[in-house]
Amino acid sequence: MVFSYNWLQSFFKKKLPTPQKLAGPLIMKSFEVEKVKKMKNDWILDIDVTPNRAGDCFSHIGIAREIAAIINSKFQIPEYKIQNTKYKIQDFISLEVRDKNACLRYTARVIIDVKVGVSPKWIQERLISCGLRPINNIVDIVNYVMLETGQPLHAFDCEKLENKKIVVRFAKKGEKIITLDEQNFSLDEDILVIADDKKPVAIAGIKGGKLPEVDKKTKTIVLESANFESKLIRRTSKKLKLKTDASLRYEHGIDPNLTEIAINRAAFLIQKIALGKVAKGLIDFYPKKVFPKKIKLDLDYMEKLLGEKVPKKEIKNILEKLDFKIQNLPFKILTIEIPTKRLDISIQEDLIEEIGRIYGYEKIKPIFPITSLIPSKRNLNIFWEDKTKNILKEVGFYEVYNYSFVSEKDSKIFDLTSLIKIRNPMSGEQRYLRPNLIPNLLKNVQRNQNYFSKIKIFELGKIFKSPKNEKRQLTGLITGEAFYEVKGAVDSLLNGLGISDIWYDSFEPSPKESKIFIWHPKKCAEIKVGKEKIGFLGEISSKVLESYQIKNKVIVFDIDFEKLEKLSLEETIYQPISRFPAAVRDLAILVPQGTKVVEVLNKINIAGGSLVKDIDIFDIYEGKELPQGKKNLAFHIIYQAERTLISKEIDEIQQKIIKILEEDPEWQVRK
Repeated sequence: MVFSYNWLQSFFKKKLPTPQKLAGPLIMKSFEVEKVKKMKNDWILDIDVTPNRAGDCFSHIGIAREIAAIINSKFQIPEYKIQNTKYKIQDFISLEVRDKNACLRYTARVIIDVKVGVSPKWIQERLISCGLRPINNIVDIVNYVMLETGQPLHAFDCEKLENKKIVVRFAKKGEKIITLDEQNFSLDEDILVIADDKKPVAIAGIKGGKLPEVDKKTKTIVLESANFESKLIRRTSKKLKLKTDASLRYEHGIDPNLTEIAINRAAFLIQKIALGKVAKGLIDFYPKKVFPKKIKLDLDYMEKLLGEKVPKKEIKNILEKLDFKIQNLPFKILTIEIPTKRLDISIQEDLIEEIGRIYGYEKIKPIFPITSLIPSKRNLNIFWEDKTKNILKEVGFYEVYNYSFVSEKDSKIFDLTSLIKIRNPMSGEQRYLRPNLIPNLLKNVQRNQNYFSKIKIFELGKIFKSPKNEKRQLTGLITGEAFYEVKGAVDSLLNGLGISDIWYDSFEPSPKESKIFIWHPKKCAEIKVGKEKIGFLGEISSKVLESYQIKNKVIVFDIDFEKLEKLSLEETIYQPISRFPAAVRDLAILVPQGTKVVEVLNKINIAGGSLVKDIDIFDIYEGKELPQGKKNLAFHIIYQAERTLISKEIDEIQQKIIKILEEDPEWQVRK
């Protein structure tokens, strides 16, 4: 927004610094001065006024007040006095406002016997400096006062108003108006207009109409100074693609108390320059008056916030120059009355900012804060989540984030019951809250299987069993022949979380369960820690994979993270590495298909005693080559002691294990 240097100078008795020198303090304490430009008889300051200061600084008086506070100089608003005539305003015009929420205030004056002509040179020069074209003395004064005070005004030829009536209303659908610049606009019910008794004569807050235009024949004018709801003006301006100096001010918000000040200033200038006679009285629709608000300012708090003790005398000087009124000056808590034009001031921190910027932030010495730094309270939920994610990342998994919803199709595939239905789902794919994480992970596989030969992903998120039962679940998967890779990943995870006594209990569904079982009936196991079941490990059934059009096998682990978190230990028990070597022997055994792995493990541990350090199952095989109803289990048996074991000793224990296993006539150790 541009401002005339000569115009700003007119508010001061003391000579202002040169425009170039004035730009520096303005930048430091108020606004960005984008350009200083020389004109014929003036300098132009192009100032980027921030939107929150539109209420007081979209005007020359507002900028002059800022300059006065910054350079600590007195400025004076021009004095004026209206000479009223014997004529009464009610004899010339009547007003009707139909929506008090759209029009917050409407002020009007009538001036008769005006002589429309050319404006004085000083007005023309100031308008040209600010980018406006002089038209005639009435229109130029209206524009001049807008630039001076920040309040838009408009002048109507009173004789051209039907039945001498002004109506502020919303337009009727299909109504049309031709504006002062000869543009045609079609209006609708959302556009506020100023109308006479029959037709619109102006688009409220934006542009006047051509019909009641002031011209050389005009003798009586109606002067309008109003305040409209800012959002309404912004919407109308955008809808009509019509932006004006008036709409710019209205859409940022203006003080309703400014209308009377501006209209009286304009009436005085018309009286003086156009020799008009001001009718007695003022039409003023102002249903909900705006009064100055008061804010408590705690000086101790201000010192703490600014980091500087500003002298009370300096505080008083700054606030008074910015037009604030101060009460309770002897005390440490001041009551400050905020002028209604300062729409940006609502809390004491706003006042402190005003004092700080005018006092000068450069005067505040940088010092280290005097405070104790207290670490935030440890959040164990986040800690274990992060640790879990890091472990899985280190073994090659990628984390995914899915929406917390499943579709109708998912519920049928997984035979999900008692689902929590969303009242307003965004789509059919998001109809229910998810009861587990597997469906969405399978969708991830389906969408990515053509781009990756192997997919290795996990998700840690909430699942919803009922409106009052939600918990965190950890689910991961690997595609392909990866049963033991997934098992190894689970082992690494649990060991990394300080959990021991991990084992896998083979699981076979009952005939009733098998109809809705999502796992491969022969390749699934419960994950247990001690006697507590914490999750499931297995291959997803081919029926489910076909439903999602997944081509490859998918091995999944599904763990209750709430249980996992309770079992996790941050402390790690130190176990020294044995100085003596371990020996590994493999053992394969043919057993009935219903035999659980844990049964075989128990017998091996009993027979091997303390010398069996660990047992790892590395293969479960079922095929045509095997006798009907049989499966083959293959184990690595790790032998180790606090001494070096000899081959003969290991062979004896291995034979003892084989003998105990073959005590069951249906079990056969393969040699």
